Amino acid sequence: MATSGPPIQETQAVVRQWADWFRRADDAELADGLIKIREAGIDPFEAVFATGVRRFEKSGEYVADGALGIVAWLRSNCKLSGGAAAERVGIARQLEHLPETQKAFARGEVGYQHVAVLARTAEHVGTAAVATAEASLLKAAETMDPGLFTAVAKNFEHRVDAVAALAEANRAYERRYLHLSEPSDGLVRMDGLLDAEGGAILRTALNAGIMLGNDDDRTPGQRRADALVDLCRRKAGGPATGAGPRPHLVIRASLDTLLGTDGAPAGELEVGGSVPGETVRRLACDAALTRITGRGELEAEISRASRSIPPSTRRALEARDRTCVAGRCDRPPQWTDGHHLQHWTHGGPTLLANLVLLCRRHHRMVHEGGWGLRRGEHGRWGLVPPVKLVAARARSA
Repeated sequence: MATSGPPIQETQAVVRQWADWFRRADDAELADGLIKIREAGIDPFEAVFATGVRRFEKSGEYVADGALGIVAWLRSNCKLSGGAAAERVGIARQLEHLPETQKAFARGEVGYQHVAVLARTAEHVGTAAVATAEASLLKAAETMDPGLFTAVAKNFEHRVDAVAALAEANRAYERRYLHLSEPSDGLVRMDGLLDAEGGAILRTALNAGIMLGNDDDRTPGQRRADALVDLCRRKAGGPATGAGPRPHLVIRASLDTLLGTDGAPAGELEVGGSVPGETVRRLACDAALTRITGRGELEAEISRASRSIPPSTRRALEARDRTCVAGRCDRPPQWTDGHHLQHWTHGGPTLLANLVLLCRRHHRMVHEGGWGLRRGEHGRWGLVPPVKLVAARARSA
């Protein structure tokens, strides 16, 4: 028995309703509207689309249009790029074997990009492996943005099959390229791809070379471009042997990872992302290793008769705090200073217990601005406004 056509008019009516709502909504309502249209509309529609793609591929009806495959048909008829079409086909295939993910996707509890990450993970280590940990992976996806969830999924892949994770990393490495166009209108266009390790090294080197001044009106992209040119200029004038200081690439890894133990986690790049255990072991052939075994070792750092923080203490401080500790600030360690809670000039020791990471802006607020720090729950530090600011607010109230 033939079925009626798709509910096009109803769908278009819903789209018009949302468009009208966004035109009339108060500014304070927009945030909730954006969240709801993803949770109740776009992501559930993507889940329905995946079901349709899966059935359409199995039917083979795309051949009737002369298409060589389902991806080619989607490109031609659904206004998708080749990569976007292939990604949706991969999702459709994997969701058939991941029922809980399919339900969460349809309910809008996880987003399209989360599901894409899970589908790629299933392609790399097998659907059965993902199905056994589906509940815990979905729980992580519900509380993380896709970028953070990708790191969780990559770590899961490494625990399940380190050999497959390494093979995937090698395939990513083989895709690397850098292209520089010929000058046109006074500009040279640059584009490329780097693997996780190469990207982390480049990002670390660029961050180290970005110098900000009080009157710096450059955009972030312009600052990175200038830092890259400066980095190349300095390297071009250096020794051809490659001797001398290199950018510091910080990787956190367990002892099991260094030993190559089965089920060990991947290495965690400080600037984001992960690398396989084998990559960690390669880098460890020519790297400084700092062992941190627990709280006791962190607190046993040796105090020096100097305000300067020893490198080992600095590494331990970064491993403990991870970011600037002030309020909700999330600036990474390379943008922070080690701050003495009890100032060094007042007898405060250069011990881990007397140190916290503060980004340059918050560090200046605490010193020159007169702000204080007060430890709150979860080990974070709240900012306490200076007396003069409190008094000014009281007068204006």
